[in-house]
Formats: sequence, C-alpha cells, structure tokens
Amino acid sequence: MSSTPYQSSAETTPPSNQNQPSGRRFKGRIIAVANQKGGVGKTTTTINLATALAACGKKVLVMDFDPQGNASTGLGLEKANRQQGTYEVLFGEKKLEEVANTTKVPKLFIAPASVHLAGAEIELVNSENREFRLKHAIENNAMDLDYILIDCPPSLNLLTLNALVASDAVLVPLQAEFYALEGLSHLVKTIERVKRAFNPSLDLQGVVLTMVDRRNSLSGSVEADVREFFGEKVYQTVIPRNVRVSEAPSHGLPVLVYDMKCPGSQAYIQLASEVIRREKKIQSGLLTQQQAA
Repeated sequence: MSSTPYQSSAETTPPSNQNQPSGRRFKGRIIAVANQKGGVGKTTTTINLATALAACGKKVLVMDFDPQGNASTGLGLEKANRQQGTYEVLFGEKKLEEVANTTKVPKLFIAPASVHLAGAEIELVNSENREFRLKHAIENNAMDLDYILIDCPPSLNLLTLNALVASDAVLVPLQAEFYALEGLSHLVKTIERVKRAFNPSLDLQGVVLTMVDRRNSLSGSVEADVREFFGEKVYQTVIPRNVRVSEAPSHGLPVLVYDMKCPGSQAYIQLASEVIRREKKIQSGLLTQQQAA
C-alpha cells in the first residue's frame, strides 16, 4: 500500500495555528489506548476504532507508539515508509505533521513507529522533562484533527507514561479472561498516579471487552465482574472473537475495510458511536465548567 506524508497532499494541507487563542493549541481530543497486558486486542481496537471514527466524518490520526509497529502494519504502511515516525516526534527531530502518512481510509492518518522507537525507553531515562515530551510535541503540531489515538506498548514504561501525560482520556481494551482483571487493576492505579502527579485532566474514557465468546461461560463471568466494578465506564458494545478481525492485519487493512459486514466490523462501528456519544457528554460537561468559572 502506498502512503504519502500528510503535508504533501494539497487537499489536506494543515492550517496555521497562528490565529488560535493562547493556551492549549491542539483542539482535538487525545485518547491513549492502553493495557500493559499483551494480546488483548489493543492495536486491533486502535486501528478499527480510528477507522470507524473516520467513517463517521472525523479526522483521525493514529500514533503508533509501540516499537513492534503493529498499528503501522495493520494500516498498510510499508516498512520503507517508516524511516521517520513517532520516535523522531518524541525527540523533537520532526513535527507530527511531517511524519503523518495518509491511509486507504479517507480522513485517517498514521504516524508510524520508526525503527528507532525500540531504543527510546533507554534514551528517555536521562532526558529533561522526559514525561512531557509527547505532550509538547502534540501541542506544537499543526494538524487539524478531531482525534488522536495513541497505540501504547504492552507495558507501563516511559513510552506509555508519555502517552498518558499527553492524553485527555484512556480507553482500555480488556480480553474476557481471568488474568486480565489483575492487569486492569494495576493500570487503573497507574492512571490515578499519573493524574495526581502529571495530568489532572486524565480520565478513564472506558473499558471495552474484546475477544468475547458467548459460548464460553468464563467470558460471561468476566464481563459481569467488570461491569459490576466499573459500572457505566464499561462500553455496552463488546468485540466478539471473529476470524475476519484476525485476518485483516495480514492484508494491511482494518477489518472494516477487509470485511465490512462481519460481526467484528459491526461491533467496532457500534463502539465508535458509543465513543462519540461519551465524548459529546464530556465536552458538554467541560463547557459547563468553563461557563461556571
């Protein structure tokens, strides 16, 4: 699949931020998709939720912040087009709009994980303001976006910390299995610590259950426990275990493009609708708070 840098397309040339009011320059919403446990459908959720949001008319950027680069692969970005990416953005070598590539999905862009991202964790250890590097990079970007979705690595490291500090909210994919509950409790504690120390506005946007098999009684039991503990934070939409969802990345496509009618695609469309409704409620609450202040 051929992709082109965001700034090279005349139709998508980003507007200048010079006339924007002072304060936060980036006006879109930033959502980190995070879970320190691997294999829970984190990257699959990132690329397919982003695709569904774009299909709803939203302009969306996926930031591949996982050194494995699976989000880049899943959106069809060839390795030859990944020489510059989120590593270069993180360390100030490139601006976000300079590494963002178009995809086959209109309004959807990907900032890939370049080959250097694997070493970022070591380099960040002694870096000044190491927790805020991604936040500053996003604030200084010139892209006009509705959403940035950050695909975090499957660990609670400095890359994930940067993503949480930069984000407005966290979306947690949770596989419907017993051990997933233990990992979720650690993630929630991390979110609270980040909120207290670095990012007071960070919120848990929601928990989405993935790889749900209704024939398996354990899936139902885990779902019941999660809903009892997190209440309305758990999305009503669940992502079923679906072979078409598993096949799509090998073709470099989101499942919504690979097979629009399969149960997995329909679930991600429903999830996008829920996310948009929650975002509208959040924005309404923020506006009310600003008016009251």
